[in-house]
Amino acid sequence: MRISTLAVLGCLVTPALAQEAVQPENTFSIAKTELVEAHDFMVAAANPLATQAGYDILTKGGTAADALVAVQMMLNLVEPQSSGIGGGAFLVYWDAKTKKLTTLDGRETAPLSATPDYWLGTDGKPIGWWDAVKGGRSVGVPGTLALLGEAHQRWGKRQWAEPIQPTIKLAQQGFKVSPRLAASIAGASERGLADFPAARDYFFDENRAPLTEGTLLRNPAFADTLDKIAQFGPKTFYTGAIAADIVAAVRTKTNAGELTLNDLASYKVIERAPVCAPYREYDVCGMGPPSSGALTVGQILMLLEHFNMPGLSPSTGREAEGRHLFIEAAKLAYADRALYMADSDFVSVPTRGLLDPAYMTARAQGINPLAVMEKGMSGNPPWRETSLRAPDTDPERPGTSHIVVRDSYGNAASMTTTIETGFGSRVMVGGFLLNNELTDFSRAPSANGRPIANRVEGGKRPRSSMAPTIVMKDNAPYLLIGSPGGSRIINYVAESLVAILDWEMDPATAFSLPHIANRNGPTDVEIGGENQASALEALGHEVNVRDLNSGLHGILIKNGKLIGAADPRREGKAMGR
Repeated sequence: MRISTLAVLGCLVTPALAQEAVQPENTFSIAKTELVEAHDFMVAAANPLATQAGYDILTKGGTAADALVAVQMMLNLVEPQSSGIGGGAFLVYWDAKTKKLTTLDGRETAPLSATPDYWLGTDGKPIGWWDAVKGGRSVGVPGTLALLGEAHQRWGKRQWAEPIQPTIKLAQQGFKVSPRLAASIAGASERGLADFPAARDYFFDENRAPLTEGTLLRNPAFADTLDKIAQFGPKTFYTGAIAADIVAAVRTKTNAGELTLNDLASYKVIERAPVCAPYREYDVCGMGPPSSGALTVGQILMLLEHFNMPGLSPSTGREAEGRHLFIEAAKLAYADRALYMADSDFVSVPTRGLLDPAYMTARAQGINPLAVMEKGMSGNPPWRETSLRAPDTDPERPGTSHIVVRDSYGNAASMTTTIETGFGSRVMVGGFLLNNELTDFSRAPSANGRPIANRVEGGKRPRSSMAPTIVMKDNAPYLLIGSPGGSRIINYVAESLVAILDWEMDPATAFSLPHIANRNGPTDVEIGGENQASALEALGHEVNVRDLNSGLHGILIKNGKLIGAADPRREGKAMGR
């Protein structure tokens, strides 16, 4: 097996990695996962201060929507490398009163002026990925704040400003830089973070050294931005002085972008039909296109339903066989993802056909329990368009966070939120970072004379792997789950679903399993899973052992209890009452 990253508890030694494997941060420690039980409400997020903010608003009678506002604003302050109001998000929300599951698309959009050759250089070839990331050209219209405003308007009970106030206060007073944030800044210092004055002034000291753990960090600019948003609502972000500052920052001389005030003012959150895949006695529901998350997770599970996954758990001694089936299913699902999935407002995505039971059965027959397929080939789902397309295999990078909430009214929320790679575009304005989401588009508009579905187009939303998920059982939420992790999110969520639904693990145990991920190529095994790596190699798999940094959060609703946990690879925490 090939070792790509060496690790010991609390320290990583990282050699030069291929661009494809780069993460915004590495796992700096593995904490003991705490399993939390409650009966009234629960929230889990990637930083204890953010979880506390959500918990506090829930204790005051707030809903899951109110808690999302509180948690996201705090994450923007204390975990700025991963998400914030300069990025985008997908939300899956269960309204207990109407018994309706809704998904809201707050994904970033390309400037209206963008064309398919957006990422081509003067030589007619796609520019390098890191060259594309840094600067305003990679910035899409942010959607997270608009999504939060829409969710609060529909389902919130507290006044809009209330869940924002704790973050305003902490931004003014200052917070101590966490070990994870310090490690992330240090890592990004070698990837252009200090090249941008606003980010350099905030994340580095007067000697241009990265801020260290325990440093008191104040963000008065962000406090001022949030104060305006608290007073005047999300609209001020898209039409007022904040919008003007965003446009000015994006159209800087460093890799200048095309974003305009009209692009911001015309942004809309889109309600989309949930995509639900049947799996045993459950319905696994999530966000449809432009996210590939629900479709690809759903395909993996529907393929695995043809096999005895419950009988292949770690307790049976046959885990390697189960992992082999998972890898083969993932190859087929990622092959379909590459060819068919993109923003369905711009291209025809055969959503119904990709989850058609007969199609899934036919695809499952291509999985051999005793042999390894070199590469999965895309299939021919029903209801697809007949025009020929080329696959897009560009992987997005994991600068993302996930939030789960279940409130005392029975409402439930699963939201994945992102600025794309760690620290996004590096462009900072108003105390927050702007995304580099336009690099989630294919930088090549076509291949072999065929258009790529995920090519850049004006007003289009780039394909995502974010997979906020609510598993339904007996027409009620049973499990809330999701994770960051770029294009590996699909693997992280799907393998955790197998562990919880098939292997009957609690979330803490499931999240602590070493990751195994495949995106229709070599198989990645997380450091700590070397025994599984050896077993998979014996079956014929090509295996790389490397750091795989997820951020899973989940709440299991079972036997009248709320059972929650946060991923041990980050600083997350679950709290409930």
